[in-house]
Amino acid sequence: MAKILIVDDSPTETFAFRTMLEKHGHTVVAAENGADGVAMARKELPDIVLMDIVMPGLNGFQATRQLAKGDDTAHIPVVIVTTKDQETDKVWGKRQGARGYLVKPVDENTLLNTIADLLG
Repeated sequence: MAKILIVDDSPTETFAFRTMLEKHGHTVVAAENGADGVAMARKELPDIVLMDIVMPGLNGFQATRQLAKGDDTAHIPVVIVTTKDQETDKVWGKRQGARGYLVKPVDENTLLNTIADLLG
């Protein structure tokens, strides 16, 4: 199973995703903001990152861009998971390097299928 990094400033969202993912055998690590998420990704080298957008300090778009451009992290797929559902947000997320974009609340099967598709 995969090692998945959740980057979200909401303890409730992080708990919900962690519960969903661990139930299916994934290992979960978490960070509460974009800067910590980038640092954790570089340290842990997860198989995939689930990234919120609206966070204090470094937001999810900025953190996604840093991971997508980093020599050590560019291979890690980032899926933006957010309440922002405007088409412009989706386009901007992809431009920052995100390989997926899910709108909260996320259905468990949709989340698991997205992860499976990206990890091949």
